[in-house]
Amino acid sequence: DVYKRQEKMLDLIISTLTQGFIYAMLSYGIYITYKILDFPDLTVDGSFPLGAAVTALLLVKGVNPYLTLLAALAVGAAAGFVTGFIHVRLKVRDLLAGIITMTALFSVNLQIAGSNLSVARSIATVFTAAPTMALFGSLSLIMRKLIVSIIIMLICKILLDLYFKTKSGFLLRAVGDNSALVTTLAKDMGRVKIIGLVISNALVALSGAVVCHEQRSFSAMMGTGQMVFGLAAVIIGTTLFRKMSFVKGTTAVTAGSVIYKACIQIAISLGLPANLLKLITAVLFLVILVIGNFEKGSVKKNVRA
Repeated sequence: DVYKRQEKMLDLIISTLTQGFIYAMLSYGIYITYKILDFPDLTVDGSFPLGAAVTALLLVKGVNPYLTLLAALAVGAAAGFVTGFIHVRLKVRDLLAGIITMTALFSVNLQIAGSNLSVARSIATVFTAAPTMALFGSLSLIMRKLIVSIIIMLICKILLDLYFKTKSGFLLRAVGDNSALVTTLAKDMGRVKIIGLVISNALVALSGAVVCHEQRSFSAMMGTGQMVFGLAAVIIGTTLFRKMSFVKGTTAVTAGSVIYKACIQIAISLGLPANLLKLITAVLFLVILVIGNFEKGSVKKNVRA
């Protein structure tokens, strides 16, 4: 009995870590728009299920599971481009541009995969494909999911960190911090914003794709609340590591994603029904925001004193 309980607890921890790493990619996307660009991008709630819809359809059609991840990146990038184009070129406010794309994507997702699409057990995913089995076949499925999720997340994190060190990456940071500087450098600020939105939504769609591989299903409603989750992960991570300048933003966001998933898992383990999951998410997010604002207020008072 004790052994079974310990085994169940270990599986729960591994599952929570896997979820945290998969959703870290979503959080990277929101980190770019929220923290760097200061752009409230609601496209996320549409591009996340878009990645999952395209992935589910391609898997069912027999496409190589690894190629489905690249396809998800491409369609997510396209969704980000549409939002950027509506905002920058058509002069629509940032919030409204995201809402327009998100609303359109809901219909697009339904056209691609219907309201629900399941992937049969006989179809290989990135967790059961031949190359994965050749490397990690001796491990259990739950451990393979954890390792593959870590690898995909680390690839995204390393590439993102390297990108931030490039000229384009520095310009992207400058748009959020000091847009006048970008204009002074004779750079098109609008183009930089579009690039940021393209990268952001590509990562969000990739996260949706990996979720589809993990759950073997797509649901038209799976995008609901993803923006809130991503924001919460970003705020938790950046707040926790605010005084540690050596910790990269992506590292802080990854930690925030895992912590937030753990909080939700604990809430469910304590007996809270699964159908209240979105409510739990919203309440946790509100608590995080209130604590963050309270800490900011305390810092200001100390500075004045």
